[in-house]
Amino acid sequence: MDRSKAVKDVNNTYKTNINEILRLLKQHYKDATTELDYVNPFQLLIATILAAQCTDRQVNKVTPGLFSKYPGPAEMAALTPEELGKEIRSCGFYKTKSRNIIETCRILLAEHGGQVPDNMEALTRLPGVGRKTANVVLSNAFGQDAIAVDTHVFRVSNRLGLAAAGDVWNTEKQLMENIPKEDWSEAHHWLIYHGRRVCRARKPDCENCFLRHLCRYWNDGQASVKDLQDKAGE
Repeated sequence: MDRSKAVKDVNNTYKTNINEILRLLKQHYKDATTELDYVNPFQLLIATILAAQCTDRQVNKVTPGLFSKYPGPAEMAALTPEELGKEIRSCGFYKTKSRNIIETCRILLAEHGGQVPDNMEALTRLPGVGRKTANVVLSNAFGQDAIAVDTHVFRVSNRLGLAAAGDVWNTEKQLMENIPKEDWSEAHHWLIYHGRRVCRARKPDCENCFLRHLCRYWNDGQASVKDLQDKAGE
């Protein structure tokens, strides 16, 4: 078999599978959106920081009271870590999150006029804000095309075969290559919904999954693209 033709056939099949996975995800989760409650970019930023290693449901229990008492960066920046820690204790890792949130609020006041910046570089300079948190804010608060790779997106995309990476950064890069840019933000929510409802970490409901026939995880013998390409040359 001609190697170039075999590789091209494999790549075409891979792309066809990706397109079908995305089509079905959109069909099933077309109304998916962030499950964090917020009314402005600042609230979303703080809620997303709190959501690290915590459920959105628990964060949503904490933030109404928190934002009622401390509605903006000026009010939060005036708190001590101990004071803020009492408010967010149930979100886990509250000591670290308290320090990060207070310092973030001080930076917002000192460098950004009290506003949340709308670019990746400035956001990721804030304490407690990595690419995932920044992408959530950019996508949901500012309407930018972005795909945030949290634990659900990382797990589901690599199980399905939308990516084949061992870390979140390479997963994000591969997803940006494999998903049309105009779908990045929505696809992020599709993958999260699927991860929470079907493709769970410990007990994925493969038997009832509408993507089973396309899923690399389910079809355990289905090799990665690189493996298939290598075999195509044999």
